[in-house]
Amino acid sequence: MRFVRTCAAALVAASLALGCATTATYTTEQTAPDEYAPRTGIVESVRLVVRRVQGNPAAGAAAGALVGAVLFGGRGPRTLFGAAAGAATGAALSQGSYETRAYEVVIRFDNGTRGVFTYRDYSPFAPGDRIELGDRGPRRVVY
Repeated sequence: MRFVRTCAAALVAASLALGCATTATYTTEQTAPDEYAPRTGIVESVRLVVRRVQGNPAAGAAAGALVGAVLFGGRGPRTLFGAAAGAATGAALSQGSYETRAYEVVIRFDNGTRGVFTYRDYSPFAPGDRIELGDRGPRRVVY
C-alpha cells in the first residue's frame, strides 16, 4: 500500500510540476546560404530578445500539498501535517526566476537577401556596420 501511495504521489508531482513555472520563448529565422561566398552586407538592425522564466509559488504549493497529503495519507493530523509540509516545500521550490539575453542581428546582403544571426549575451555588431560572411560566420570589414 505504501508503494502505491508513493507512486501516486510521484505521478501527481510530475504532472503538476509543469504548471509551476512560466516560460516565454521567442524564435528566430535563418536564411539558407547561396552560391556567393564570401558575401558582404550591412547590419540592418540589432534586436534584444529576453527570455524569462518565472516561478509560480501558488501552483507549487498546491502540488506540494497534494503530494504531502498522499504521502502522509490516512486520517487526522498526519494528513493535515503532510499537506502543510508539502505546500511549504512546493512553494519554496517553485519560486524565483531567471532570464537569458540574446541579440538578433539582421544583415541585408548586397545581393538583396537577408540573414539573421543570434548572439548570446552581447552583440558584436551595431546597425550600419559593414560585414563579410565567411566560413566562421559574419565578421566586421575594416577598410
